[in-house]
Amino acid sequence: MRPLIVTEFISLDGVIDSPGGGAHPRAGWTFTDVPFEEAAYEIKGREQAEASALLLGRVTYEEFAPVWPTMAEFAEYNAMPKYVVSSTLRELPWGPATALGSLAEVAELKQGDGGPIHVQGSATLAQGLAAAGLVDRYHLLTFPVVLGAGKRLFASDADHHGRLELVEHATYDNGIRLGVYDVVR
Repeated sequence: MRPLIVTEFISLDGVIDSPGGGAHPRAGWTFTDVPFEEAAYEIKGREQAEASALLLGRVTYEEFAPVWPTMAEFAEYNAMPKYVVSSTLRELPWGPATALGSLAEVAELKQGDGGPIHVQGSATLAQGLAAAGLVDRYHLLTFPVVLGAGKRLFASDADHHGRLELVEHATYDNGIRLGVYDVVR
């Protein structure tokens, strides 16, 4: 079985909305609100090296597709298979890419052979994957900012809860905290 890893930039109050740009009123908060410290992003290089596929929601795919192919630092991501969970999107110019119509298809993908599948962005997808019990690990870079509103990583549904085990952590001089958590089943 392939592990499914959700990786996010997250605020102290749980918001993952528009960390690099987008529609949120504080879009780009990872760049504008916290000084850059290269060491804090080391995990992003490790993720790219270990991932065998990207799993994205439609909106994230549409935001990444015009930009990431032009960025040399994402060469491995650009070459690896991408899976897009969408009931409407069928043209996938940033390939190789395959549309998946449901979380059941994601569960089938996990059952196949291959290495880790990484999910980036995609709050709605991440929430759905968690609710379906498909997430195996979280890589969270927590930024010392409070955004107050926006899309959150974890749904506010009181019936959805789970236990996570901290397997790696670090704190950086700019206040960013890394937390790598395995989902306990």
